[in-house]
Amino acid sequence: MLITYTAKYTKTNSGYMGQLIEWQEVITEGETIEECRAMLQDATKEMILAYRQQNKEIPTGNSLLEQIPVEV
Repeated sequence: MLITYTAKYTKTNSGYMGQLIEWQEVITEGETIEECRAMLQDATKEMILAYRQQNKEIPTGNSLLEQIPVEV
């Protein structure tokens, strides 16, 4: 089964932080966005294994994100 999650990347002083929108416990950092993306995929796989071992429900993906303009 293939589940699609939504990743959010934030620039930090040391590179990038990546986090899943639907599963905020999955979070990691990398020096480049490519490294952060790879580490986020690996962290997601590890969390899936951990959740399965604990018989916990794996969060579903496929969130819809949109940017909402707000004047400040």
